[in-house]
Amino acid sequence: MSSLLLNERKDQVMIKTENSGSISCEKTSLAGSVSQRACVFCGSRVVLYPVADALHIVHGPIGCASFTWDIRGSLSSGPELHRLSFSTDLQEKDVIYGGEKKLESALEKLIAEHKPKAAFVFATCITGIIGDDIGAVCKKVSDKVGIQVIPVHSEGFKGTKKDGYKAACDALAKIVGTGDTSNVPKLSINILGEFNLAGEAWLIQNYYERMGIEVVSIMTGDGRVEKIAKSHGASLNVVQCSGSLTYLAKHMEKEYGIPHMRVSYFGIEDMSKALYDVADFFSDYPEVREKAEKVVSEEISKIMPEITKYRQALSGKRAAVYVGGAFKAFSLIKALRLIGMSVVVAGSQTGNKSDYEQLKMLCDPGCVILDDSNPLELSNFVIEKGADLFIGGVKERPIAYKIGIGFCDHNHERKIGLAGYEGMINFFKEVYSSVMSPVWKFVPRKFGTLREVI
Repeated sequence: MSSLLLNERKDQVMIKTENSGSISCEKTSLAGSVSQRACVFCGSRVVLYPVADALHIVHGPIGCASFTWDIRGSLSSGPELHRLSFSTDLQEKDVIYGGEKKLESALEKLIAEHKPKAAFVFATCITGIIGDDIGAVCKKVSDKVGIQVIPVHSEGFKGTKKDGYKAACDALAKIVGTGDTSNVPKLSINILGEFNLAGEAWLIQNYYERMGIEVVSIMTGDGRVEKIAKSHGASLNVVQCSGSLTYLAKHMEKEYGIPHMRVSYFGIEDMSKALYDVADFFSDYPEVREKAEKVVSEEISKIMPEITKYRQALSGKRAAVYVGGAFKAFSLIKALRLIGMSVVVAGSQTGNKSDYEQLKMLCDPGCVILDDSNPLELSNFVIEKGADLFIGGVKERPIAYKIGIGFCDHNHERKIGLAGYEGMINFFKEVYSSVMSPVWKFVPRKFGTLREVI
């Protein structure tokens, strides 16, 4: 184990061996370790942001509202109100005397101007500390303007990004069940945890529609308040990002009797399984399975020649993977294995015990498995394991480039679709161009100790 690893974090790092035990997880981030994990507010904003016809206002200092126009690739097929970031911009005077009146005034003006279908009000650390009752303000404004104004209790200090997911699910649950389901057919699903990065949700929806299945609502990519309101009429919830929307899926199962299943839309194996699993759920309709097989056959036949080409070039290369949810890491490991690459470092920000047990089964012996890591740890293990590629989010990019290895963005900021069969080719193309770039001849890649490189 690395000498740079903090003693308090040793049980959150594991090297896979025949006798390796379990990893500790679901802890609050260690103070001072500069964790890659985000706060509660960020978690809630990630989930709710793509609801395109709702007003999103951040009740707090202006800095919290920086999550705006071009920082996330969630696309809309219609309204783009979600891409405008609004804030009450609390100042020192507001901290002293309270910001409730300022919030009420801002809501009334913005709703009158933009005429949203609903409004989400995000609490931040400051509003939590000064005790503003955003719930009371939301109810008052809602009664006055006639639309749902929903408080999102996402004070950043309350926990981790995962707690933000729950706050977002609580907010969505107030919309679910309020719409008319009379026109929702039996062959119908909701897609949960898909955020339409670079238009991926449209691609996935197209696969299901070719199978004869209607997608009632996507939560929350290209989301619409009206569709979320009638989502309780669907027959099945299909959960893509397990960490973010599983809580809502369980809520809908309890309240409306809608079962849910976990899927992944990344990688040929998992994408195909996601289609087959849904088809098998509707076993009373055998034509759905037949159509699913046709979709899979047609899509795979298009991309296999390209995959063979990339496998010849990348076989034997090594990758480090650090992503938000562990379920995404599973799919990445399988996809990289398809082109002959091995994963030598794997970790996530929000994985649970079950996730890490599955991750351990998927990883090769010697792979370093991490929970809620920090830049120093990640840098050290990537160098020690001689990785050729780092797959992560925007916070991991500087780590890879500083070390001198290729980087592939697999987070919310990307503008290229990586899901589905088409996305697989985009992914392999990006991996190839990153790993095989001649620029790495001119950087001190894998030379010296970590301290010398950094």
